[in-house]
Amino acid sequence: MKKLLLIGIICLQFTVYAQQDAWVYFNQKENVQASIDNPISILTQQAIDRKNSHGILIDERDVPVNEVYITMLKAPETGVTVFAKSKWFNAVYVRGTEEDINALVDDFSFVDAVDFADKSLNMSRVVISQDKFSIENNEVSFNYGDTQNQVEMINADALHLQDYTGDGIVVAVLDSGFPNVDTMGAFQRLRDNGDLLDGYDFVGRNDNVYAFTGNNHGTKVLSDMAGFIQDQFVGTAPDASYYLFRTEDVASETPLEEAFWVEAAERSDSLGVHVINTSLGYKSYDNPSYTHTDEDLNGSTTFITKGANIANEKGILVVTSAGNSGASGVGAPADATGVLSIAAVDADGNYVGFSSQGSVIQVTQKPDVAARGAAAFVIDDNNNIVNNNGTSFSSPIMAGGVASLWQALPNATNEEIKQYVRMSASQYTTPDFFIGYGIPDLQLALDIGLSLQEEELFEFKVYPNPATDILNIQIPSTSSITILKIYDVLGKSVLEQNITESNRQLDISSMASGLYIMSFQSGNASKTFKLIKS
Repeated sequence: MKKLLLIGIICLQFTVYAQQDAWVYFNQKENVQASIDNPISILTQQAIDRKNSHGILIDERDVPVNEVYITMLKAPETGVTVFAKSKWFNAVYVRGTEEDINALVDDFSFVDAVDFADKSLNMSRVVISQDKFSIENNEVSFNYGDTQNQVEMINADALHLQDYTGDGIVVAVLDSGFPNVDTMGAFQRLRDNGDLLDGYDFVGRNDNVYAFTGNNHGTKVLSDMAGFIQDQFVGTAPDASYYLFRTEDVASETPLEEAFWVEAAERSDSLGVHVINTSLGYKSYDNPSYTHTDEDLNGSTTFITKGANIANEKGILVVTSAGNSGASGVGAPADATGVLSIAAVDADGNYVGFSSQGSVIQVTQKPDVAARGAAAFVIDDNNNIVNNNGTSFSSPIMAGGVASLWQALPNATNEEIKQYVRMSASQYTTPDFFIGYGIPDLQLALDIGLSLQEEELFEFKVYPNPATDILNIQIPSTSSITILKIYDVLGKSVLEQNITESNRQLDISSMASGLYIMSFQSGNASKTFKLIKS
C-alpha cells in the first residue's frame, strides 16, 4: 500500500511539473536606431522629460520586443504558451515541455537563448504551498487612532508642513490586488484631484485593475501612501499621482510573477514614473526546482532583481519591502543593489522578528533602512482603519516619504535621494543586517540634500559632508584668508579657524555627531552651509 501511495505521489509530481517555465531571449529588435532617434514613438513625453532631466540615456532597452516574434512563438505547433514579455531583457516568459522550449532555439533564428526557471531539471519533491501574506493578513487588535506614529517616526510630517506631500511625483504600485480603490472613501481625495492615473492587471491581462477582488493587499499598501480620512488617517504622500499594476498571482507562486513584475516596471518607465513601490518578494516557489538559493540573492542574479536594477539605471527609485522571513533572509528584489529595501520596526523603533535580515551574500547593505511595520495602520477594502504587521507596510510608508522628499529636491537623481535617506538614518555609521542604516529622518535628509546642492553652486567647497574626522575645504583662488566658524543648532560657537591655501583641512573628530552650521567669511563675501558630523 505504501509503495502504491509513493508511486501515486511521484506520478502526481511528474504530471504537475512536466510543464516547464523559462525565459526565452531574442537576439535582435526592430528599428532600434529609428526608435531611439524618435523616442516619442516608444515613450511618453513625461518619460522622455524625466530621463533628460536626470541624464538618463534612451537606449536599445527602451525599444519594445518585436511583436512578430512573439506571434510566431504563440503558434500552436510550437507547443509553448507565452505569458509575459520584457523589452529590457528582449525576452518572453513561456511555459511548455522541456523539449518544446529547447526546440525554439533551433526552429527560430531570432531566438538567442533559453533560461529555465528549474536550474537543474532533476529535482523532485513535494512542497506545501504557503500563504505569502499570512503575516500581513493577521490583524492586530485595533487600537483606534491615526497614522501619527508611523508618519512622525520618519519625520515625514515635517515635509508635509512645508507643503511637500508628493505633488508632481508619479508612483507605481506593483502588488496583488486593489479592490474598491476606485470607489471607497479613503481614496476619494485622490480621485477628486485626478491623481489616480491608471492601472493594468498583468496577471489577468485586463485593463480593469480593480476587477480582481481575490486579495486586498495592494489596497492596504496604497493606503499608507495615498489614503486620507479626515482627522483619522493620512498617507505619507497624499498628493502624489499613482499607477496601480497587479503583478502577483495569489493563487500560485511561480517565476512568472517575476516576469509580470518586470513588465510592469518597464511600463512604469515608459509612463515617466519616478518611484516604484513593491511590497512583494520572491524566493520559494510551488515547484521547488524553481526556488532561488541563498547564493542567488546576491543583488544581481534573479530575473526580478536584474529588472529592478535596470529600473534604477533608468532613473526610477525602487522601494521594496525587505520581506517577512526573519533570519531566513531577504528575498528578490529586496536584494538588488539598486533598490531601497525597507525593514520593519515597531512603534518604539525596535526591530521586529519577522522582518527579513540581510547577510554577507548581498554585496550592498541590506536592508537599507527601516520604518514601522509592526501593527502599522492601514485601510482595508471596506474603508476600515486596521492594524497589520509586515514589511509590506513599512515599504509604502517609506516610499511615500521618499516621494515627498523628491518633491522638495526636484533636481536630485534617484541615487542622490537614496543616499540622502541613508545618511539621515539613525545608525548611518553603524549599519546592521536587521534595520540597515536605521530609521531615516526625512527632514534631515532634506537638509543634507539642500546643503550638498548649495555647495555645488558656490565657490567654497566642503567635503566630505557628512564628515567623520577630517573636513576638506576648497576656497576661491582669489581669497587669501577665509574665516570659518562652526555653530551648533542652538547657535553656540564650537569652532573658529582661518583657512588659507596652505591650511585647508579641519579636524572635527572631537565634535559630537549632529547637525551644525558653517559660516565662511572672506573679505566682503560670505556663505553659510549645513554640516553633518557623523
